[in-house]
Amino acid sequence: MNDSPLHVRIEGSVAILTLSAPERRNAISTDMRHELLAQLRLLGDNDQVHALVLTGAGGHFCSGGDVSQMAAPGQPRDIVGGGRRLAILHDCIRLLVGGPKPVVAAVEGVAFGAGMSFAMACDWVVAAEDARFGAAFGKVGLMPDCGLLWTLPRRVGEAAARDVLLTARVLDASQAKTLGMVNELVSPGQALAAALKKCAEYAVVAPRSAAAVKAVLARAPDSLNDLLQMEADLQQSLRQSVDHEEGRKAFTEKRAPVFIGR
Repeated sequence: MNDSPLHVRIEGSVAILTLSAPERRNAISTDMRHELLAQLRLLGDNDQVHALVLTGAGGHFCSGGDVSQMAAPGQPRDIVGGGRRLAILHDCIRLLVGGPKPVVAAVEGVAFGAGMSFAMACDWVVAAEDARFGAAFGKVGLMPDCGLLWTLPRRVGEAAARDVLLTARVLDASQAKTLGMVNELVSPGQALAAALKKCAEYAVVAPRSAAAVKAVLARAPDSLNDLLQMEADLQQSLRQSVDHEEGRKAFTEKRAPVFIGR
């Protein structure tokens, strides 16, 4: 394999997109998000591909944003650049949720932060029995992003989504399956094989029919675009908060944060 943060392999009519930064549990770098967006656009226009699998290298799905690319605590933050990077992820979410191809998430290991958001944006989620899911945005003074406030309630219902997000707790695969976050549990190491099997089931549906279903579901009952715009506005404000600075500092120092509501 090469050093690209995203590997793409075609098996029959299925494209497998593998997030590849195993030393950081496939944290989402700037290069990774650019490459993911480019491939989602390219494969969306490829008539030879009828479904996509999104997975991760090295035994993990995705640990979220790449902390190594964030400003160190106490250092100036690139607010404009942060907004641009989030906008790239938003375009990825739009294509996962409402793009023309069915997408199956094959989750091994962790799906944390934006990694959990990516999984919840897929049409079907296969998870290994030892996988874990978590959205701890609130523990660093941020709100869930990458469309999670839109996708999660549609999977588990609003009450359960509120509980998961407001407690910021980590769920094991069995708990995630019970809630509806995960559609299928498999033995460790078998998520990709199960995802490919699911993709074969999508082959019986006409590609334009599948595209139409996804496009309509992405618009109803509430607009994904409206949610993403609200998210972009609010997240930028939160990035400038005292509590976010404290959350990032506490994360770096491996201690519990002390939030003051500012």
